[in-house]
Amino acid sequence: MFRILEKNDLAAKVYRYIIEAPDVARKAKAGQFVILRLYDDGERIPITLADWNVAKGTITLYVQAIGKTTIMMSMMKAGDVLADVVGPLGIPSHIEKGKTLVALGGGFGIAAIHPIVRAHKLIGNKTISIIGARTKGLMLMENEMRAISDDVRIATDDGSYGTKGFVTTVLKSMLENREPMDVVLAIGPVVMMKAVADLTRSYGVQTLVSLNPIMMDGTGMCGACRVVVGDKLQFACVDGPEFDAHQVDFELLMARQKMYSPQEKISLELFNKICATQEQRETAVW
Repeated sequence: MFRILEKNDLAAKVYRYIIEAPDVARKAKAGQFVILRLYDDGERIPITLADWNVAKGTITLYVQAIGKTTIMMSMMKAGDVLADVVGPLGIPSHIEKGKTLVALGGGFGIAAIHPIVRAHKLIGNKTISIIGARTKGLMLMENEMRAISDDVRIATDDGSYGTKGFVTTVLKSMLENREPMDVVLAIGPVVMMKAVADLTRSYGVQTLVSLNPIMMDGTGMCGACRVVVGDKLQFACVDGPEFDAHQVDFELLMARQKMYSPQEKISLELFNKICATQEQRETAVW
């Protein structure tokens, strides 16, 4: 049974869940993810593990309500039960001692970089975190990132906090100033990860991205999460989710991410139309 033990509203349409999943917590490693379903016939959605507690048998997930399933999940409360949580899935992050890590989290991606930065910090690596949001009020996990980072740099689109601009604005300044860095990790919107890869390529800095394409079974059988990396077909669920950013075909990835946009739009419109009231939306199972 995968019971929601705690749910917190963090920002506009962003929620933090602590879920009872002792088997997942016991095996979880930095960089891995889970696939969950709200109900038996529901959509399977991949969510990166933001944290876990082995002693308590819990995992922490951050979910943004943008499609039908995530909007339905945003209506769930502490005490509600998910149909299943499968994981941990994917290859854990490769953490090598003696490195300086620069990790970029764009908006929702901050939750995904958190356990990876922590793993680097635990083995003594220097950790620099660059976190960004559209505005100060939407910044996620600043305190958590400060607790595991030697240096935290902040960017907001509107300049309300930290550097005005994107996380790539901060990274560009660091590269131009030749600040020491061995590995750059970027997790966030695909366009952001592509921009990071374009920035670091000419500097020859190893750059990793964590890809979260369309997924179904999480075992490599369905092929839905296929990506092209260095002219080689890979499956993000079993070969990733981390890949060499300089080898990823981002144009193909962005095109594939939009494949089911019309169907997703219809599904959400039907949900909103049929479930006209809040009570109907909270109890809908279809």
